[in-house]
Amino acid sequence: MKGRDLIRLGFEPGKAIGVALKLIAELREAGRGAVGKRVMESDLAAIVKEPNAYKDHTHWKVLAEALIEEEEKKKGFVERLEPAPFAIWGEGLEAGAVEQIKNASRLPVALAGALMPDAHQGYGLPIGGVLGTENAVIPYAVGVDIACRMKLSVFDIPAGDLK
Repeated sequence: MKGRDLIRLGFEPGKAIGVALKLIAELREAGRGAVGKRVMESDLAAIVKEPNAYKDHTHWKVLAEALIEEEEKKKGFVERLEPAPFAIWGEGLEAGAVEQIKNASRLPVALAGALMPDAHQGYGLPIGGVLGTENAVIPYAVGVDIACRMKLSVFDIPAGDLK
């Protein structure tokens, strides 16, 4: 079976075709390649049509995941149903900064966020804002004046005395 055969079955050019070809080769090497061509084509057509039904399949799981991933990429940005949790450290922060962290926490890759006491509106993420993400780096999520209002004071007293 070749890539063009998979395209004929409904696959779109991309990662999933490579995954499918690798899995088909593994079946052949394991001696299960004796499965008829029509049966194999039927199985592959079913997987491409409904990959979610194969997410837990012993052999086709990786292919199902690749197809699902490709489908998600085609959809583009999908906002989270519930924003990722975020903490606000400080009071009286600029409304624009608070709105920016709320928006950022709706990104599908957002895990958690925080606003520091010096937070103020930035470009993508508020300056003084922190956003933890999963499998993503967002260069635009860095302010242009990092630590512009933060100060460090060292006192020669126990921390409990400050209360």
